[in-house]
Parts: sequence; C-alpha cells; structure tokens
Amino acid sequence: MCLAWFIIRFIPMQNVNYINHLNGVQDQFVKDSRLNPTHISMYMALFKFWNYLHFPKTFHINREEIMQLSKIGSKATYHRVIKELSLWKYIVYMPSNNPFKGSKVKMLNFDTTCKPPLSQYRPKLDTTVKQELVSKDKRNKTIKNNINGEGNQALPVKNEVIEFFKTENGSETDALKFFNHYQAIGWKLNNKTPIEDWQAMAQKWMLKTKEFEIEKTNEKQLSQIQDNHLHTIRNKNYNQPL
Repeated sequence: MCLAWFIIRFIPMQNVNYINHLNGVQDQFVKDSRLNPTHISMYMALFKFWNYLHFPKTFHINREEIMQLSKIGSKATYHRVIKELSLWKYIVYMPSNNPFKGSKVKMLNFDTTCKPPLSQYRPKLDTTVKQELVSKDKRNKTIKNNINGEGNQALPVKNEVIEFFKTENGSETDALKFFNHYQAIGWKLNNKTPIEDWQAMAQKWMLKTKEFEIEKTNEKQLSQIQDNHLHTIRNKNYNQPL
C-alpha cells in the first residue's frame, strides 16, 4: 500500500526537530533495560512514517507495512511489541476494530528543548572520538604486548612448571615434557597465537596424559584377553580321533 494512503488522514502538528527528538529517544533507549532490538526497530519504522507525514499528532498505520519496514515476521510479535511501546510511554497505540480503517498511533515527543545551542552537542562528539582513539590505542598496545610475550601472564620458568604439576598431582616427567614442548614453539598456539594462560594449558595437558594412559591400559587388557582366546596346545597328538 502506498504511503499516500495516509496523507489524507493526519492532523498537522507543531514543528518537531527530528534530530533533537531522535537524540532524546535514543538516550531513553539506553536507560530502558526492558527494550530489545525488536522494540527499537518498530519504533524507528513508526518514526519513519511520522516523519514522512510531517509529524502529525496522530496518524493511521498499516500492519503489513510496519512489519515489513521493522523486519518483524510474526503478527503475534507485532501486536506484543506495539502494545509494549504504548505501555512504556513511547507511543500511544489506538487499535481499530474496523478492518477497512487502520489503527492510529500518537508519537510522544522526546525533544527536551526546541533550539539547543550547537555547542551542547560538540563536546559529546569530541569526547566520543577521543574515547574511541584511546580504546583503539589500548587494544593495539595489548595486542603488541601479547605478541612480545608481555601479556597479563608472564612466561613460566621450568621450576615453576614443575611445582605447578606437583600441586595438580602431575608427574615431574610430564612437567618437563610440557615445558620443553611449548618452550620450543615460543609459547604459542599453532605458532601464531600467544598462550594467555599457560596453567590452563598445563591442566589440559595432564588430562590428555591421563586419558592416554587409560586408553593404553585398556588396549593392553584387551590384547591379553584376545591372546587367551587364541591360545592353542602345541604338543597335540594328531593320532587321536576327532
């Protein structure tokens, strides 16, 4: 259905600064833990129609168009979300029982000021840029430290590994095997990714060792059972009848 279907069904409203309105409602989105992406998607779809009609006090909506624009595929979800937006004071939803006449919606105004000075927005934008730059620099420094072996956990020495294996009921032999293996490859996974927690890797190593020992024991027992079943008498008298 064309958007022109709505044009004859709205009442003009006072001027609305859509930038201030969007800033205000997005601030409210951040504070409201009840919302999920579906609520925000529907609100933005309703806002698009409201903006297209030049911000009337109320306007008719078509369910199929709102569902398509907000990417909602279920009628049940559509009705639940639009009712919750109305209940939580983002809109006023006025359902219609007439199948030939769409339901009506009133968008509540989140514009807290008519013409705020432009300088009010500049500090926020500058702060955001600076915070992003600091975060990026910090991430790069962290990556560089990890590559150089300067991460949160220092690389272990041989005695430290042996002591850790003893506290975990592991053997000194396994500790030396573990240390020599990862020391030879620079304490990296697949020769690329630095190991962040060598103690966790050591625990995994000990578990694998126990599993291997259990598997080896089971194979040995199975081999003994098979040997017993295949045991034959070598000094057999072939002169005896079967």
